Amino acid sequence: MKKFLSLLFCALLALSAPAKAQLNISISGATQAPIPVAFPKIISDNNGLGAFFGFSYADKVRDVVLADLERSGLFRIINERSYIQKFTSLDEQPIFGDWRVINAQVLVQSAIMEENGQELRLRFKLWDIISQKELMFEVYTADKNNWRRMAHSMADAIYERLTGDKGYFNTVIAYISESGPSSKRVKRLALMDQDGDGHQFLTSGANLVLTPRFSPDMQYIAYLSFINNKPRVYMYNLRTQRTELLGNFPGMTFAPAFSPDSKSVLMSYAKNGVTDIYEMDLATRQSKKLTSGPSIDTSPSYSPDGSKIVFNSDRGGNQQLYVMDRDGSNVERISFKQGARYATPVWSPRGDYIAFTRMQGGQFQIGVMYPDGTGERILANGFLVEGPTWSPNGRVLMFYRQNRGTATTNAPVQLYSVDITGQNERLVLTPGDGSDPAWSPLL
Repeated sequence: MKKFLSLLFCALLALSAPAKAQLNISISGATQAPIPVAFPKIISDNNGLGAFFGFSYADKVRDVVLADLERSGLFRIINERSYIQKFTSLDEQPIFGDWRVINAQVLVQSAIMEENGQELRLRFKLWDIISQKELMFEVYTADKNNWRRMAHSMADAIYERLTGDKGYFNTVIAYISESGPSSKRVKRLALMDQDGDGHQFLTSGANLVLTPRFSPDMQYIAYLSFINNKPRVYMYNLRTQRTELLGNFPGMTFAPAFSPDSKSVLMSYAKNGVTDIYEMDLATRQSKKLTSGPSIDTSPSYSPDGSKIVFNSDRGGNQQLYVMDRDGSNVERISFKQGARYATPVWSPRGDYIAFTRMQGGQFQIGVMYPDGTGERILANGFLVEGPTWSPNGRVLMFYRQNRGTATTNAPVQLYSVDITGQNERLVLTPGDGSDPAWSPLL
């Protein structure tokens, strides 16, 4: 298997804790202008640490951090050509007047060096220019092969210190890579960093695959596969890179979702025109039926504390969202928009929102609501938008979109991200068409 998978499980150690903060900058999303950040070049030894064939660890790490911060929509990186002070050492004190004159509010001061021929040591400080206070100082070490992980961790640390939310950059995305004509579509399970780097395929494309979902402990990806034309839920072990069938149900199983402790999996089981939700204990492989009746109950998702489950069902006549206790009791409907149908509910990792796909008036929409069904609002619209998945900090959603095609050509299927304000929508680049994204926990 490619190096990417093995690198997911290499440790990235924080060697020092952040300094005590003097100021906390409040971020409210798109209602506030992005924070202007000055980020000079990372100071490095050895002529830029491996600066051959145009490659420099210092430059590459900085590029990744800048891209992460800018993509969040919360930060604006000031052009380095306007910088007055030039750092040659991390020990140099900032000349705050030089940074205020270019309207910087935050300064990133950093240095990287090679250790033992195999490791990189990254140190960085975060300064509040207005109060002239050091906000944080951190040190990371990593194997050279893990330089991107180190960069994403640096971006996460900066994001967390300035927003108060955990970052989401040091993560990966599982999704369905699509290719070929509509009459003979090839769908493969694929994996990549959240910024699109390190792409690789996990399945060959010989069998149709859909709806990947990560286990919170990052051991498995559960997904639907049509092996031997039998649609069933399988689990891909990220450590051993082996696949196993989940249960021995005689009919169709689909729509898997892991419990917050990774010990159980929810799935839908369809038989004789009826679909119910089951919970399987992964240690014993014993399953328990949670719903019953003549309806189609599917797309379950646990609340972050594991006490409740949201799902969609047509038990009321058309497709709506319901919440029930984990044992299947106390079922309550939470979606009530007149003339709308709802699908693919996903509980936010924070527990404050439930994301969903809404279908109304020939359009698809991605939205969020509070767990009791109030506060519903739409974040994205389109001819086809579907399959929301949450970033681990609960601030950003990823989904897939397909625009209306022509009489002879289908439009591409692409991944997008949008924050919970609905204002910062971004295309997520993939080598081919992409659908059914699943966001991993923070690595």
